[in-house]
Amino acid sequence: MSLIERLRQASTEPGAAGPGAPAAGGSAPTAPAPAPAPNHRPDAIAATDGLAAFKVRAHEALFARMGMRLFDAAQNEESLHAYVAKEIADLMGHTHTPLTAEERQRLVVEITRDIVGLGPVERFLADATVTEVMVNGLHPIYVERAGVIEQTDARFLSEDHLRRVIDRIVSQVGRRIDESSPMVDARLTDGSRVNAVIPPLAVDGPVLTIRKFAKDALGVDDLMGLRTLTEASATMLSSVVRGGLNVLVSGGTGTGKTTMLNVLSSFIPHDERIVTIEDAVELQLRQQHVVRLESRPPNAEGRGEVAIRDLVRNALRMRPDRIVVGEVRGGETLDMLQAMNTGHDGSMSTIHANTPRDALARLETMVLFAGIELPAKAIREQIASALHVVVQLQRFRDGSRRVTHVTEVVGMEGDVITLQDLFRYDHAGAGGLAPTGIRPTFSERLADEGVPLPASLFGTTADLLRALR
Repeated sequence: MSLIERLRQASTEPGAAGPGAPAAGGSAPTAPAPAPAPNHRPDAIAATDGLAAFKVRAHEALFARMGMRLFDAAQNEESLHAYVAKEIADLMGHTHTPLTAEERQRLVVEITRDIVGLGPVERFLADATVTEVMVNGLHPIYVERAGVIEQTDARFLSEDHLRRVIDRIVSQVGRRIDESSPMVDARLTDGSRVNAVIPPLAVDGPVLTIRKFAKDALGVDDLMGLRTLTEASATMLSSVVRGGLNVLVSGGTGTGKTTMLNVLSSFIPHDERIVTIEDAVELQLRQQHVVRLESRPPNAEGRGEVAIRDLVRNALRMRPDRIVVGEVRGGETLDMLQAMNTGHDGSMSTIHANTPRDALARLETMVLFAGIELPAKAIREQIASALHVVVQLQRFRDGSRRVTHVTEVVGMEGDVITLQDLFRYDHAGAGGLAPTGIRPTFSERLADEGVPLPASLFGTTADLLRALR
């Protein structure tokens, strides 16, 4: 008989251990068992899953014994793990199901992970092939591998269990989530990005999304191996960054904008001072002289908020050589453009947009969020003089992420910002990022900075004629 079958049988036996069962040796709990929380839903677990049913009983019994001490952030992690493992072993001692030593150890590890860790998502966080974990209430957990979403057989035991995991994550970075603030952005200790939404905004139960970050950040060679970049485009972008031009990385959700920003930042010389500004720290810069700033949401009283815009303004007083903004999405866009136009060359940021032209249009719209009435032409002149290169990313149906455009911002022509593609993804031909044959107007500036661009990077006359068709 399998482990699950034996546990299923044990769960129907009259003497099976349940909530508040005494510990080994006959000692009773020091406090009466609290009533189950209203949203605790063991009925959501399939009745045929004996292992899940046993885990629910273990959860309830541990709460009866320890209460909220299980989730006290000040408690020593090692002693908490040891105590929970001992309590689980005691509970299994009262189970009428004969378990092998290996099965007992497996259950101790799994239930301890559920109680004091991140529950069923932990195994996916440890899986190097998983890039994103998506929890939709008590439904099966979804993961992304190689850009493709897959459904797994894992799920949380109850909404209480999921809420406790969310609370544990956000409390570690000094943030909160409750009915008055039902959305939160946070991060794990390894830098992975976390977003959580709870009822009443999430209608079908708490939603947790974790964007994993690789322990070793991808480098330019990795992107070339994945065909995200070509050698010619990587060489040009390296020169652009080293020469102090301002770069905007554009793309949709999950296209690899942060990864690209990491790679571009790796080209910054090591003798320069870099200030990074993010909502939640994600960038993994390898230089030594890096100052990392992170925004802060308001507290329970609605005070203490520090927005990205405040950090951008403060960064100007920190003697930065480069300012790297994780993403522009509001009034900070104006401050970033002004910084780029007032001596902070070589700054970079990302934006959500589908094309380079859309990216500039979004910048124009977000400048208005600053609350300053500016004519449209004045805003476009700011953008045209501040930005030099837009790198556009796209995720394809097979899950691959590719650079589709490397576009130069040439300047203004009347009321319109002039753009020209230096590299463009060839969908119809060989399928790759190909030069258009156009040589950038900033070539002379880079030559003056000591980083000349070889003419061979930009293709031949035939490439230019093909691009113009």
